[in-house]
Amino acid sequence: MSKIESGNAVGPLNPESLVRHIEQQTAAPVHLWDPPFCGEMDMLIAVDGTWYHQGQPIRRPAMVQLFSSVLKKEKGRYYLVTPVEKVGIQVEDCPFVARTLEVSGRNDSQQLKFTLNTKEQITAGAEHMITVREDPLSGEPHPLIHVRNGLNALISRNVFYQLVELAEHRERSGVTSTFVRSNKHSFQLGSYQG
Repeated sequence: MSKIESGNAVGPLNPESLVRHIEQQTAAPVHLWDPPFCGEMDMLIAVDGTWYHQGQPIRRPAMVQLFSSVLKKEKGRYYLVTPVEKVGIQVEDCPFVARTLEVSGRNDSQQLKFTLNTKEQITAGAEHMITVREDPLSGEPHPLIHVRNGLNALISRNVFYQLVELAEHRERSGVTSTFVRSNKHSFQLGSYQG
């Protein structure tokens, strides 16, 4: 179990102690909080979106939702933050996974609503941009959607295939780009020659 410093006293840090500092179920204003760093917590968010504490999956969805509401990214590191403490955690890829997609409207009025593994829903647009990077090792697409404050969700393979089916194509100078629309914004999914 990790140790934290609270003034002069050193004590154990566990998920339950962090929960006591949180009173709301929606995302907390962590971007406004700058508490002291208290150490590392043995917590990991796996690439599939599963949260682990001390090597064991956290099975209570409400606990995962609570922790995700106080997640913060600073200088490439991830932390759970309350107004009085900040603890480091490990994230294998993205802290969230977009697991389902709901499409409404058409053309410029089309909206793409994603449901994350934490049950949070976001609609792609100016605040929730879709980007597709290429995995440097496999060369496969690595699709993301911005959730909040520098935190991204990995778009699951099934959801990405749904986006590809919705994609429109645009050709310019021998290069064809594929893109999707949501909230009057276009997001490029990829491009190819010819």
